[in-house]
Formats: sequence, structure tokens, C-alpha cells
Amino acid sequence: QVQLVESGGGSVQAGGSLRLSCAASGSIFSINSMGWYRQAPGKQRELVARITSGGSTNYADSVKGRFTIFRDNAKNTAYLQMNSLKPEDTAVYSCNFQIQTPPILLFSDVWGQGTQVTVSS
Repeated sequence: QVQLVESGGGSVQAGGSLRLSCAASGSIFSINSMGWYRQAPGKQRELVARITSGGSTNYADSVKGRFTIFRDNAKNTAYLQMNSLKPEDTAVYSCNFQIQTPPILLFSDVWGQGTQVTVSS
């Protein structure tokens, strides 16, 4: 059984910074990609950033140059560094890992519960 737990959310003024963490626990053979998604009230969930096992990254256009995703494989943890935050960044942020758990060979999507980020003007 694998679980993801996010932390680091909170309230911040526009222009401020936050760092989100997502740690996986349980029986894990390998983790392929790690990603961060967000969903604002009345909006659909959108991909914010994703990083592969090889270190390749992709970002939503709205966060390029402001957000950075990185991973610590020894800790089974993904991070999202958010700088120059804007009110429109306000949302619930959730992490999503593609995880391989023995004896199953296929990768499965695992989601965290989400953490609230609120940016005031």
C-alpha cells in the first residue's frame, strides 16, 4: 500500500514564495514520473509541472519561469518551489506519482490528498 502526503501549503502575499513537498511511503520498487496538479474553485484540474525519472521537466505556460519542480529519489519525494506567486495561483495543489510496486510490473497512478495554497493581493 502506497500513500502520498503533501505539505508546505499556506497563505502568502502576492510576490511571495512557498515550497510544496510530496512524500511517498509504503512498498515501492520504482517511481517513474512525479507531477503537481492544481484545481481552483469552479475550475478544472490542470497540470502544473511534471518531472520524469530521467530529470526531464515540463511546466504549464502560466508558471514557467516562476515554479521549479525537482525530486529526491532517496526520499521518494517531489518538491515544487513556487516564486513570484500571483492571486491566480490560488488553488488546491495535489501530487501524482507513477509508481511500480512488486510483484506488479505496471505503473499505477497514486494521488495525494492535496494542500491549499492561497495568494492574497
